[in-house]
Amino acid sequence: MTKKEIVKQISERIGLTQLKTKDIVQQTFDAIVDTLIEVGRIELRNFGVFEVKRRKARKARNPRTGDKVDVPPKNVVTFKPGKEMEERVREMTNVPDLHDEEDEAVAAEVGNGQGDHDEAKKRAVRPRRIT
Repeated sequence: MTKKEIVKQISERIGLTQLKTKDIVQQTFDAIVDTLIEVGRIELRNFGVFEVKRRKARKARNPRTGDKVDVPPKNVVTFKPGKEMEERVREMTNVPDLHDEEDEAVAAEVGNGQGDHDEAKKRAVRPRRIT
């Protein structure tokens, strides 16, 4: 689902124009990001908790060349779903099984370290981005 689809769905539910609804949705997203930048954590009851965490520097390996590389520390956003979301998602019945496709993608990438990453990326199922 995209942001545009979310806006359309909400505007139909509450009877606002898509333009006004888009502004409200964007303001909500902006407020979440601003809070994460300023405070580092935002808790939305019955939804979940977004939190900024610092990932330590680490050593990694370039899968194409096998060379060791230093990965610098970086900030990442984590999300822990709330109880209500956890329960509702757990009860879902129409969720596609991704194990087979993920296993194929990993196998293609791992192989001898020289796997065809572009093909693996094409086959891997990724969630839609909200833009």
